Amino acid sequence: MQPPPEHQREWDAGDLGCGDLVIQLRFLMKEMAAGEVIRVHATDAGARHDLPAWCRMTRETLVHHDPDLHLYWIRRGG
Repeated sequence: MQPPPEHQREWDAGDLGCGDLVIQLRFLMKEMAAGEVIRVHATDAGARHDLPAWCRMTRETLVHHDPDLHLYWIRRGG
């Protein structure tokens, strides 16, 4: 298993559910430059499905996921 990538931002989403999780994440991503990575800590049970699906729909890139720690590294697209 490769190590997680470097990240420029962090966000603890806690147990936010899908709607609030992706809306707040979208606002954070808009503040970032293309290529920057945010590390998201999300403990809601649905996040493991919601975040990868959201990345596919928005063309952001889920570059790494640590399911044991509920961490997701997402790269901002261009």
